[in-house]
Amino acid sequence: MVSIGVFSDSDGDLTAFDAALKLLASKGARRFLFAGGKFADLDEWVKWKREEVKAQADYSGEDFLEDVRNYLIGLGQVDRPAAFGTAHEQVRAIEELTRMKDKILRAPEKGSLAYLDTAVPRKVLEMLGDALCCLVHDKNDLDKEDMLNALVLVHGKDPEPKVVKVGPRTFITPGRLTGNKPTVGLLETVDRQVVFSAFTLDGKAVIDRMPIQLGSGKTKISVK
Repeated sequence: MVSIGVFSDSDGDLTAFDAALKLLASKGARRFLFAGGKFADLDEWVKWKREEVKAQADYSGEDFLEDVRNYLIGLGQVDRPAAFGTAHEQVRAIEELTRMKDKILRAPEKGSLAYLDTAVPRKVLEMLGDALCCLVHDKNDLDKEDMLNALVLVHGKDPEPKVVKVGPRTFITPGRLTGNKPTVGLLETVDRQVVFSAFTLDGKAVIDRMPIQLGSGKTKISVK
């Protein structure tokens, strides 16, 4: 089974960004799609975690190591309790925290410096089982070629989690990390079938393992 966490529109709220990663990791996600809004939040999150770990290293050696161990376990980076007792192991622990960045694919939003940077793709492609998935912040940025190539199109810029079926393609949004009801999404492939779930940040399911039919037809499903 492959599980991919999906979240969007953190708008500079690093606490919500961090909570989204922890929740999705606890649900089994080992890869993540961040649909932008604010693209730079991933870089700021990495910087924040580095500084936090560095600051914690000063208060107590044993407490620091225990905190790092628990954090890594929570993100699925350590399968069993680990003892980071040496200086080398402490460095490795900090490196493991920052390696999370490589597991998070992201798409820039209009108005960001990354959106204007020709070296940064505005759309990101990822395989979801046998289906091609296209990640973008604003679904209005999708063009005819995207529609022809991808069966699953994940986007942000929507206040609530939603699944919309249009012909053979499925549009999915995880909702927002900011606002009155922050939510995240989880895509899972089980026996060649794709299912989508959405959760509030306290772990409550608002969409529970909805099957994504990668075929023809036209339906619209949303959860408020």
